[in-house]
Amino acid sequence: MTTAPSTSLARRAFLKSSAAGAVAATAWSAQSPAQSGDRAIFVLIHPAWFGGWCWRKAAPLLRARGHEVYAPTLTGLGERAHLAKRDIGLATHVEDVVNLLEFEDLRRVILVGNSSGGMVITAVADRVPERLAQVVYLDAFVPENGQSLVDLLPPDRRQAMAELVEAEGQGWLLPRFAPLPWDKIVRDRWGVTSAADLSWILPRLKPTPFRHFTDPVQRTNPAATKVARTFIRCRQFQQPMFDKHAGAAQQTRGWRYRELRAPHLPYVTHPAELVDVLLDLAA
Repeated sequence: MTTAPSTSLARRAFLKSSAAGAVAATAWSAQSPAQSGDRAIFVLIHPAWFGGWCWRKAAPLLRARGHEVYAPTLTGLGERAHLAKRDIGLATHVEDVVNLLEFEDLRRVILVGNSSGGMVITAVADRVPERLAQVVYLDAFVPENGQSLVDLLPPDRRQAMAELVEAEGQGWLLPRFAPLPWDKIVRDRWGVTSAADLSWILPRLKPTPFRHFTDPVQRTNPAATKVARTFIRCRQFQQPMFDKHAGAAQQTRGWRYRELRAPHLPYVTHPAELVDVLLDLAA
C-alpha cells in the first residue's frame, strides 16, 4: 500500500528520462554523418610494393568525419606477403577488391586508387559498376581496354623492370621500382623526406608479383562508362603519363579533375589535404 506512490513516481521519472534520451539521440543522429545520408563509403587501393597500411594517416581522418573506410591489402603484399606466388597477377588483385565489395555488400562506393592501383580500380569498375558511385585516380595509371601497366611505360623503363625481375625477383617478382635503393626512390622520387615516415615505410615495402604490371585490363562493360571518374594530379611529382591522364580528364565528359600541391604519396606526406579533396568529391 505504501509503495505504490513511490513506484508511480519512479515510473514517471523513467519515462521522462527516456523521452529526453530519445530527443537527444534524434538530435545527435541528425547531426552525425555516420547516421545520415551524408556518410560516404571509401575503399582505398594501395599501389605496388605497399599495402593497406599506407593509408594509416588518411583513413582515420575520413572516419573522424563520420565516413566508412576500407583499405584492403592486395594478395602477396603487406601483411599478406606470405601469400605471394608466381601465378598471382592483376586478376587476383581485382578479385581481392571485388570480393570485399560483395562480401561486405558495399554500394555507392568511392573507389580510390593510387599509382598502379589505377589498374586495379579500372578493372573493378568494369566488373561491378553497380556498386560504385565514383572512381578516383590519385596520381594513377588509367589504362584503355587491353592495356597493361608496362604498356603505359617508356621502353627503357619496361626493360629495366624486366631485368630486375630476372636478376633479383626469381623471374616473377619485381623487387623495387628501379635499380636505385628503396630509400633514394622513396625520398628523392616520391618526395617522402620525413625521417619518421621513411622509417615507417621502408621496412614494409614488399616485392610485387610482376603480373600485377603485365596483365592487361579488360574494359568491356558498357555500364562502367556511366560511373563518375576523377583524376587527382599530384603536382610535385614528375610523371609524363600522369600529365597525359590529367589532360584527358580535363577534356573528357564524365570526368572531374583536381590537383594537389603534393608529391606522389599524399596519404603519407599530405593526408589532411588529400582528405579535403576526397570529401569535396564525396559532397
